[in-house]
Amino acid sequence: MEKVTGIGGVFFRARDPEALGKWYTDHLGLNILNPIWIQEAGPTAFAPFEQDTDYFGRPDQQWMINFRVTDLDAMIKQLEAADIAVETRDEWDSEVGRFARIHDPEGNPVELWEPGA
Repeated sequence: MEKVTGIGGVFFRARDPEALGKWYTDHLGLNILNPIWIQEAGPTAFAPFEQDTDYFGRPDQQWMINFRVTDLDAMIKQLEAADIAVETRDEWDSEVGRFARIHDPEGNPVELWEPGA
């Protein structure tokens, strides 16, 4: 059976795509001027959630992106220094790693994941 080999892109609507892209560049290091991004090898989760999950936040939120990071504590400090609210919860941390949550300027949830060993 032929199968996919990875995620080829994440596309979503934005009220102000240029400003939102700049925010992702400035705070998460994604270069929107060159949208083809070669990721570092590592684990990727692809998981549908129950329709009534509250894990994403707002009930109308249909998706949430999760970015891997190598040092969650350093990323949290960087984001907080830029006055970006960072949410952590003990129950989010597990054998698969540690997690934090931020929201982009348009209210989309962004999960940050430091995979466990």
